[in-house]
This record gives sequence, structure tokens and C-alpha cells, in this order.
Amino acid sequence: MSGIHSLTVAEKTILNIGFDDTDSPSGMCTTFLAYKMVGELSGQDAEFLDFPRLVRFNPNIPWKTRGNGAVSIRLQTGDPSGIKRRVRRMISRYSDTKNGANPGLVFLEGGRIPKQFAEFGSMALWRLVRRGDAKKFARQNGLDHTWMGNGQGLVGAIGAIGYDFGDHTLELLSYRRRSRFGTRRDLSAESVRAMQKITAPDTFSSFDARKGRVMIAPRGPDPVFYGVRGEDVAPLLRATEILRTSEKLDGHMIFKSNQGTGDHLRNKLDPGMSPYSSGTITGSVSAAPRILRGGHVMFAVLSGGHEFWCAVYKPTGMTSVAAGLIPGDRIRAGGGVRRASKRFPRVVNLEFIRVILPARETRTSNPPCKSCGKKMKSKGRNQGFECVKCGRRHPAKVRATVRRKVKRRLYLPDVSAHRHLTRPLQRMGRTNTARFDGSPGWFCVYEK
Repeated sequence: MSGIHSLTVAEKTILNIGFDDTDSPSGMCTTFLAYKMVGELSGQDAEFLDFPRLVRFNPNIPWKTRGNGAVSIRLQTGDPSGIKRRVRRMISRYSDTKNGANPGLVFLEGGRIPKQFAEFGSMALWRLVRRGDAKKFARQNGLDHTWMGNGQGLVGAIGAIGYDFGDHTLELLSYRRRSRFGTRRDLSAESVRAMQKITAPDTFSSFDARKGRVMIAPRGPDPVFYGVRGEDVAPLLRATEILRTSEKLDGHMIFKSNQGTGDHLRNKLDPGMSPYSSGTITGSVSAAPRILRGGHVMFAVLSGGHEFWCAVYKPTGMTSVAAGLIPGDRIRAGGGVRRASKRFPRVVNLEFIRVILPARETRTSNPPCKSCGKKMKSKGRNQGFECVKCGRRHPAKVRATVRRKVKRRLYLPDVSAHRHLTRPLQRMGRTNTARFDGSPGWFCVYEK
């Protein structure tokens, strides 16, 4: 294996490079371009100051690329112009524009990221930001930028530079050799199961034990072979030693990411919520759940005097929880806003349900006989009840509290239904403090 050794040259310029939408449904991958870029720039006048940043933006955007992820790279160089030329050539070479990629590229010089960049990145995390907004932002801020196609990639390129990490995780992405692109991935499921058991809780969402499903290998034709998410470099490198495959891989790179942070659900949804927004609502269940065709569940929540319709879909594994809610349950729920239809107004497609306070549920029934324990039978209208065995009588039905299955707790989808940004249970209350120190291992090209 060959690693990267940082250069130390006096009076360098700090250069931030952001890019997005270089892939298409037919192939390529923005993170693979980042991998190739780091490999090429490491031999030049470049000192990397942080892990490459893989930022996942609003997952509800209908025209998003796979995972809706953009990348930024932060480095020091004595030759910013030369670095920019190389990066532009690589964006042109590796972007799959023939199959619909719409790449955007942004350069920002200087160590301080202006506040407006962070605000832009925050908006792109939970709401719809249009490419026109990104082009206007680039012009108003005098950015050195390039775009191809319709320029949709500028949104992610700007946002990836400006994104303010309150919490973060790391992801080790392992890449295939070009000759293997589009072929079936041979990854031992048992090795993935073992890796998760050995490295947890410092890795997460690798294997869905309930469904027996591998969660780290994509299914498409892109260059990624697997991606392991975790908290620090050491457990990620340990994972590569445990995973088993007969395929010879090209190499790996570790990214700093907002995956597994749940950051897209920090925003509070309001009655005027725009389609494709992400956020949360807190209130009381106001309409009993309806079970729809296919086993999906819908119910309504009253929050701030406004009613929000919520949907829980069968693949999430949360439909039994949703169906068990009753009017009066106080909950907090989060998800993405779906456009209105003929049958329903805008609906929040839920990604989690937290039951804050379950309502008390009571039911009336025939009274039990205190002597024999059996249910009494009605003697007729307004004639009370009588035990058929001992003759004991009772004047009316009794009301009793029902033991409910829904408890005061957080409910998440099955691991296989998690989105990239979903915060898993093992990360609840955890904030990552891992920092980049430039030590070998975060980037590796394997021996041929």
C-alpha cells in the first residue's frame, strides 16, 4: 500500500474545492472523483488540512443524485492556480455528462469560511434550493466557479464548502478497479456480520441482522465497492481487515460526513411547509390511524393549532407502531414533506416517531364475576348482568384501562430502511470528536 505524505511549504494559500453532481444513474460517483483527485493532487504542491468532506443534503429532493451527496476538499498550496487547472480538467474528464450529470465546481480561497456559506449549506440540508439560487449566490459573492449541463451541481458544491459540522461521522469508501465497474459485487455477508459485531459501536448501520441484509455495498454500476460508516479511523481500518472478498480492489479513502447525524431534521415544520422540506412536528395524534392498501399507515397530528397528515410506509418496519397510536398520544415525529394529492393535503413521510406521552386507553366490557372470575352475561336491556354459574349480579358494564403496546420511547425504521442521514440508536446522545491529524491510512491506493 502507498500512503499520502503531507508537504510543508511556507506561505501557502488555503484553497477550498467544492463539487457535486458528477454522477448519473448510469454510473460514476462524486466520491470516486474525489478519490482520484486526492491521488493526483498528493503528488503536487498540496497539503490536505482535513478529511475530504462528504455532505449529504436534503434527501427529499426529487431530482437528487444517489444519496444527494456533495464533496469538498480543503488544502494548502503554493500554487493555487495550478491546482485549479488540474481540478477543472478532472471534473471535465470524470463527470458523466453524457448520461445526465450536471456538475458544479466552486473554489474559495482563505482559511475563514464566510457566514453566508454556512447559511447556504444549512438551507440545502432541509429545504429545496434551486440551481438559480446557487448561480446567483456565486455571482454575488464573486466566486471562482464552473458548471456544466444545467448547473444543478452548484448547489451541493457551495453547500459542501460551507456546511457547518456540529457533529460528524467518518466513512471509509473502498473503490473498484475500472475493469470491474458494473459487475456483481462479491462480498461475504458473514464477514460483514462479523465486522459489525467486532467493531460496534464504533461503526454503525453495516448489517441488518433482522433481515440478514448487507448494508455497506451499493447495488448500482458506480465505482464504490463498499462503504463503512464509523466514528474514528482505527475501527474503519480494522473493518477492512475483517471484510472478505475475492475481488482485487483499487483503494480506499476516508471521508468526514454528516451521515448518521439526523441533522436534516433539526428544522421545525410549519403549516406553510414547502414540498420536499425536511423537519419535525410535535403535537398530539388527532385522527386515528388508517391502514392503506399495501399496509401503509396514515394519521394526523395536531400541532400549534394546525393539523399535519403523516404517513408511515410498510418497508420502514414502523407501521405496527403507527397503527397502534390513538388520539391523544403526544408525539414528536420527523420526516420529509410530500406534495399534496387529490386525496390528501401535504403529507409528512415519517423517518422516526418518538412517543412522548401515551394517552390512556380504556374500554368497556361485561363485568367479571368476583366469585368465579368468568364474564357475566347480559340479562337484557337495562336489566344488568348475571353470572351463569353462580348467579351473582352486576348492574352495568365496567370500564378498564387497556395495556398498550406503544410505549414512551423512540421508534426508528429497520436498519435497511435508514436513510444516509438517519441517526441510529447507538449514536443517540453521541457527538464525534475525531479530528484529522494527517496520519497515513485515511487514503490508500492498493498495490497492483
